[in-house]
Amino acid sequence: MSNEIGPPESLIDLQRTLNAAAEEARSHGSSREEWRPWVEAAAAAENAFAEHAAAVGIGVDELRSAVEKAARTT
Repeated sequence: MSNEIGPPESLIDLQRTLNAAAEEARSHGSSREEWRPWVEAAAAAENAFAEHAAAVGIGVDELRSAVEKAARTT
């Protein structure tokens, strides 16, 4: 993210929730019900990423990449 120090902690936390939901679903199987928490977290993340990207004037893909990196490293 070239015009900002880094993504907000709230988006990093949301990405971590998404990552944890995916791990949980993978460990239990592949039914729709087991993946529902991930689907819900993914929808919330996409909405939050789009809103923040628009607010600060960057691309959603650029923001998503920064958030994913930050969620892995912090």
